Amino acid sequence: MSQGDRPAGGMPGPGPDEGRRSTRRQLGWVVAGGAAVVLGMVAAGSGMLAKLLEPPFPAGLLLGAAAAILGVLVVLKAIARIGPARGDARELIRAVRLIFVAVGLFAAAAGWFLGSALPIVIGLVIVGIDVIETSFLLLVTAARPDGPEGAGAPKPMSPAAPSASEPSPGEG
Repeated sequence: MSQGDRPAGGMPGPGPDEGRRSTRRQLGWVVAGGAAVVLGMVAAGSGMLAKLLEPPFPAGLLLGAAAAILGVLVVLKAIARIGPARGDARELIRAVRLIFVAVGLFAAAAGWFLGSALPIVIGLVIVGIDVIETSFLLLVTAARPDGPEGAGAPKPMSPAAPSASEPSPGEG
């Protein structure tokens, strides 16, 4: 890349392949979410994952504690992302995705603490469905032509300006 291709700050601008990479990444998340849902259905219908879903009590306590701690960390990360996400639909979608991942982790933790596979499978399905759903939302917002670089970011909200036909508050 020559010096003339760089913006004033010296950093290269977004390339033509950046949008395709983002789309591929989101499609990858859709596949990963689908795989999580399929894995949850297979695990619920067979005993192939019984050792992981219903381990001995000490191992279940460790897995449950790890899932609960990870869930708290994910919630904290989501909270940190929600504040700066105001006005950016894509970042808000990503923050909400993290909240649902935390819900899935808490469900898995409950299952390991209780020694039951059902909450673990439910948590896996929650995460899988949410990853699929939010990935589709991110693909839709990326395809919208409005916003910076077609990212689908909403335009900044401003107070509604009175139209020419409406009298202003001072006019009687």
